[in-house]
Amino acid sequence: MNRAIIYLVGFMGAGKTSVGQDLARLLGWEFVDLDTAIEEREGVPIRDIFSQKGEPCFRAMESAALREVGRRRNLVVALGGGAFCSEANQEMVKSTGVSVWLDAPMELLQARCPSDGTRPLFSTPSEMAELLQRRLPFYSRADLRLDVTGLTIEDAAREIIRLCGRGSTGD
Repeated sequence: MNRAIIYLVGFMGAGKTSVGQDLARLLGWEFVDLDTAIEEREGVPIRDIFSQKGEPCFRAMESAALREVGRRRNLVVALGGGAFCSEANQEMVKSTGVSVWLDAPMELLQARCPSDGTRPLFSTPSEMAELLQRRLPFYSRADLRLDVTGLTIEDAAREIIRLCGRGSTGD
């Protein structure tokens, strides 16, 4: 693969961070969680950025952070749930790496993302389902799709390596 960044795309709770960390370990690459990078730069949680500055400001920060990581190589990046819903972000991802959609059923996502008020864009299961439906057309534009239902974190990471045509994990 000549574009040495793997971007993990998908909804909250799909496993982007967990799978991404294991994938990076297997490849001997670095791992970046884009939301965590933004939180570290801003010094506040994402939900506070949303409440204090609004979603448009957060999305601008997200795009800037994506441009920064796009200059690097040998990197696995977990994108925030809404990052791939921007045409500009999709173009950045496409020009610098390969995108893999971690697809999971709503039941699994709801089990992993409780409606406890910590998520800035939904507070009820029905709001979560509506948000997922709005994002699915964007996620489907990813280069590759992996249904993570029933897969362990390591199985998912190894399947991504296979899908990306990297073959060997260095074991």
